[in-house]
Amino acid sequence: MNRKATALDVAKRAGVSRSAVSLVLNGRGDGNVAKESQDRIRLAAQELNYSPNAIALSLRNQRSRVIGIVSDEVVVSPFDGNIIGGADDVARSRGFVTVVMDTERDAARDASAIETLLDRQVDGLMYVTVGLKPLDVPPGMQRVPSVLANCYDSRTDPQIHHVIPDEVSGGREATEHLLQHGHRDIALLAGAEEDPAAPLRVQGFREAFAGAGANVREDWIKHAGWDINDGFNWTMRLLDGVNPAERPTAIMCANDRLAIGVALAAARLGLSIPADLSIMGYDDEHRIAGTMVPALTTMALPLREIGRAAMTSLLDSVEGSTSTTAAPTLETMVPCRLVLRESTGPAPR
Repeated sequence: MNRKATALDVAKRAGVSRSAVSLVLNGRGDGNVAKESQDRIRLAAQELNYSPNAIALSLRNQRSRVIGIVSDEVVVSPFDGNIIGGADDVARSRGFVTVVMDTERDAARDASAIETLLDRQVDGLMYVTVGLKPLDVPPGMQRVPSVLANCYDSRTDPQIHHVIPDEVSGGREATEHLLQHGHRDIALLAGAEEDPAAPLRVQGFREAFAGAGANVREDWIKHAGWDINDGFNWTMRLLDGVNPAERPTAIMCANDRLAIGVALAAARLGLSIPADLSIMGYDDEHRIAGTMVPALTTMALPLREIGRAAMTSLLDSVEGSTSTTAAPTLETMVPCRLVLRESTGPAPR
């Protein structure tokens, strides 16, 4: 049986000292070891299939190099698992392991999940939610470095850093895309009014109209829920039997499932997309937006980017690399991205 490679083997192959190997592979190379030497050390470690002993590292550094993640239902949700995927990408790249617990929307399980992870000596904690929402932060999250992803501290005096999508700019950019195509008669299916993301997207919608010097039709803004049937039923009421000159030329939807409902209603009424009606979605939902016919123009929620940004912030805090002179920030907003497809086009004459 071949002998397992040691740090000394890596040092000899890279032509550096054993202490340099330890610094680089323990994440403390920057500022202590030249960049070229760091690259040689990592290459040598890869060639020798060498990895530091995790238990020995924990004992030396007083760290477990484990990050606990609690989610309300992200693990079992088809929508927002990319947040955890992005977080895990960053954790692994920096030598950390993630452990995920899902409460399946049972808020009573939050505190016990946090305590379970703390009992296992995690170095930090992240809470992730499906959909933007306020969070009653479990008290245990203040005992170690912590971050919130896709949610925010509901207290009047928030204490925990959060990373969320920039919903206002997303709603504004989506509307600007339609306005740039000459649309002025635009209806908005705004989602469920009690959902925190919905009024923010409406705000962006209004800001885009104001910027274009155009008037919003208030009766064309409808908080109709989030599902396909909501989009279908409201669109039928809006368009069926209405003189074409009095119809909207575009409908902006607060998520892609509503956009499916709009497309089904348009098909029922014999309308061509986008010649007669442009449809704008929101989310860029996997296996939906890109496979619709025509494919859906939409705003992509930056889920993986939120996970990456949240984990980067958390690990910087865990490893003490956050500047002590900079004022602490409680919010990071990640921009949404416009995805152009075939469901939007010039306003009909």
